[in-house]
Amino acid sequence: MNEIKGYVTRSVLSTLGLSLYILADTFFIANGVGVLGLAALNIALPLFNLLTGLGLLLGMGGATLFTLKGRRGDYFSQLLIVGAAIGLFFTIIGVFFSHDLALLLGASGATVELTVMYMRFILVMAPFFISNNLCLAFIRNDQNPQLAMKAMICSSLFNIVFDYIFVFPMNLGMAGAALATVLSPILSLMILSTHRKFSKRQLSLTWAIPELRTITKSVQLGLSSFLAEMSTGVSILVFNQVLIGLGGDIAIAAYGVLANILVVALSLFTGVAQGIQPLISRAVNKGDTPTVKKVLNFGLRTSFLMAVGLYLLLFFLKYPIISAFNRENDPILIQLAAAGIPIFFLSLFGSSFNVVFSIFFSAIGRAKQAFALALFRGYIFLIPLVIVLAGIFGLTGAWVSLPVTEGATLLFSFFFLRQYDKSSKKMLGTDSAI
Repeated sequence: MNEIKGYVTRSVLSTLGLSLYILADTFFIANGVGVLGLAALNIALPLFNLLTGLGLLLGMGGATLFTLKGRRGDYFSQLLIVGAAIGLFFTIIGVFFSHDLALLLGASGATVELTVMYMRFILVMAPFFISNNLCLAFIRNDQNPQLAMKAMICSSLFNIVFDYIFVFPMNLGMAGAALATVLSPILSLMILSTHRKFSKRQLSLTWAIPELRTITKSVQLGLSSFLAEMSTGVSILVFNQVLIGLGGDIAIAAYGVLANILVVALSLFTGVAQGIQPLISRAVNKGDTPTVKKVLNFGLRTSFLMAVGLYLLLFFLKYPIISAFNRENDPILIQLAAAGIPIFFLSLFGSSFNVVFSIFFSAIGRAKQAFALALFRGYIFLIPLVIVLAGIFGLTGAWVSLPVTEGATLLFSFFFLRQYDKSSKKMLGTDSAI
């Protein structure tokens, strides 16, 4: 049990650190640039989710494959080359097509220049974001979650400190927040490079030509993590398009506050899920069914308790939280965000289970179920629900759509677990209802 707690704690701190990249930007942009800066950041956020998701796609998938195969093969080297190549593609887009992309994502005349400024920094440094997430996953699975935690915490603290320095004393505004963010993964990678001195290390970095079989299998196993991360970006994109018609830039700014708090909450659940993933994959590899069941139960309980605590915190402290992101004390932003928090964050109770289940199915090699859950949460249920409910009930309908999505997905999560229970008694036992 101590090993489980150790992995989960370090993983939660690591993923929390990643989410604080954007939360720090949100806070300092809101207070240093204002409502338009907050709206511009929210328009650019789906790109950050895409880069993070691509790192998880290759990292979580490859690291799971690395563990299931008994830590054999040069999967790390192959996938790091693939990740760097994908990152360079986004660098080219950032240099030449940032303005067109900002317009495509919904930036208006008032926010387009701020969006382009932030977006260009993120895209140009894409190879570092992707490589960082990939390395974190592999090093965590190579029995060194302490180093992954250290890298994420240090890079997050760096981002927070230099967000302040660049935005306020140096008065760089939006560009300063973006600069602090893109320098953070570089620091993280420098810290992660010390893994080569780790006594239990089995990872090695060599020149390896990427094999289609390795990429395909890694993508299959990591697809649920990618879709889970991208579901946040897609929901932000869809919400932005809906809200611009309901309340304009101020509605997007209000949603930006909620969305960025949600990113932090989901990072906690993802941290729990990623923390139990290597333990579950290792137990599956050994045929240790009782450990699989114990670790899963621990992950579900921990994630749900986090959801309860977060919801109570947000419900009772919503006005101080909103004020922290509202330098101009805009009464409309306060009204919209305060009305949305109690409804929107009911989704935490469903997502606390769904995120864990999604990575659980991936960890045991059942990519189809993990893939289905990610699709339900981020796409199949969410997109039509946002559009339809917002069309009928306005902003209230938009806030309601996320809890309904998570609740519907949770039904499928338990259905898949029941199916797995029946067909895999050797792994989970005969009477293993969760």
